[in-house]
Amino acid sequence: MEALLKEALAGELVGNGHRLWQRVYYEDTDFSGVVYHARYLHFLERGRTDYLRCLGINQGALADGQEGREGLAFVVYHMDIAFRAAARMDDILEIATEPERMTGVRLVLNQKITCNDRQLIVAKVTVATVDRQGRLVRMPKDTAQLFGL
Repeated sequence: MEALLKEALAGELVGNGHRLWQRVYYEDTDFSGVVYHARYLHFLERGRTDYLRCLGINQGALADGQEGREGLAFVVYHMDIAFRAAARMDDILEIATEPERMTGVRLVLNQKITCNDRQLIVAKVTVATVDRQGRLVRMPKDTAQLFGL
């Protein structure tokens, strides 16, 4: 049961990307009941994190150097975000994440958040891989291949 629950919580791989569903809770909203703008960054982060999880990338193990390499981490390098519409408490959000392109150290991801087929957020997020000292390092080839680019 626990394994099924963990898989369900992480969303699912679809096509060349990932889909995750999240409910909007009271804590996500401002005094008017609308999702506070900074909370969308949390939803986008969850989408990216669970995308990696579904690809089999264990970020904790990667950071601790347990994957047979020195510690590595994914960090947000750049983000462009457009706020198109607002979500409200109890809405169910779909967070979609798809890879666009990759260089040696950077991965560009397209993300969007929708609710009932209404586009709320569109974001282009560039993540980079860094070592434990925060220096940019090339993404390991076996990890890079998981994105299908």
